[in-house]
Amino acid sequence: MRCGRPVAIDRGLCEQCNPLGLRDSSASQVHGIAIGGVVLFVAILAIVARLALVGVGPFDGTVTNIVTDGTGLAVTLTLTNHGSSAGQTTCRISDPADRTGNLGGFMLSPQVPPGRSVTFTDRLTALGSEVRPLAADCKSP
Repeated sequence: MRCGRPVAIDRGLCEQCNPLGLRDSSASQVHGIAIGGVVLFVAILAIVARLALVGVGPFDGTVTNIVTDGTGLAVTLTLTNHGSSAGQTTCRISDPADRTGNLGGFMLSPQVPPGRSVTFTDRLTALGSEVRPLAADCKSP
């Protein structure tokens, strides 16, 4: 039911809608409910994310082949998923002898079934085009 009458900014209801003059909710109550809803949503989102990633990994990656490919390197990687769920990961490929702080290159793996290995090749330009021993560091999500 709408009153059609203007209501003061400090009041929630007009006199016709609130004939008993009951108190309105305070601003701290309204903001507390809103903040509580946001905190609850973030907690539920964290639980859903955890359930989506349970059983994925850990992963072991091994560089099995390196060839020059134009201005970069074609790196072949064998990746094993030791988890109980299929998943994919990002592997950092770096030169273990490089002490310059170069981050190396990154390879996104295809989907790896649980308890299985997948071999794939990707082209990296961040490491130059000189063939040399490289290491793979594949983290679980």
